[in-house]
Amino acid sequence: MPADDAPLELNALAVNVAIPDHLRWNDSRRREEFTLTTITVRLLPDGHLAAKAYGRPKNGGRGGYTSFRVSDSPEIADLINAAATRAADLWAGHQGIEL
Repeated sequence: MPADDAPLELNALAVNVAIPDHLRWNDSRRREEFTLTTITVRLLPDGHLAAKAYGRPKNGGRGGYTSFRVSDSPEIADLINAAATRAADLWAGHQGIEL
């Protein structure tokens, strides 16, 4: 806690999780197809989760890493929840910074 006992303001609580091959899907934007390979999961101030999927062009190339809505499937919801729980466990067990 800071010396003045003011609560810390955290700007981002997010983790990235790889989408297993069997759960990956494709989506398109501007007539280009993307394969979604990762999900960024954020913890919102109210305790709920928000998530965005990210991918690269399916046909390769130097296209940017582009965000998409998360697939509406129970398996993806399970992956997001499991990632958040695993991140919470890891954070809870941190051993401090070594200077």
